[in-house]
Amino acid sequence: MSEDIKEAASRKASKATFLQTLSAVLWSFFGVRKGKSHSEDMQKLNPVHVIIVGLLAAAGFVIGLLVLVNFVVSSA
Repeated sequence: MSEDIKEAASRKASKATFLQTLSAVLWSFFGVRKGKSHSEDMQKLNPVHVIIVGLLAAAGFVIGLLVLVNFVVSSA
C-alpha cells in the first residue's frame, strides 16, 4: 500500500495545475463530481497536493465562518 502512495505522489506524466487541484478539492467539498472528471483527476492529481490544498481550504472555510459570525454578533 505504501508503494502505491509513493508512486502516486511521484506522478510526473501530466501534472495538474494549482487551479485544477483547487477546483477538484472545492467540488469535493460541495459533493458533486462527474465520473469522467473524477477519473481524469485521479490520473493527474498528486495526492500530497490534494491533502495540502484540502487542509488550506478547510482552514479558510472555518476562518471565513468565524469572521462572518463575529461580524453578525458585533453588529447586533
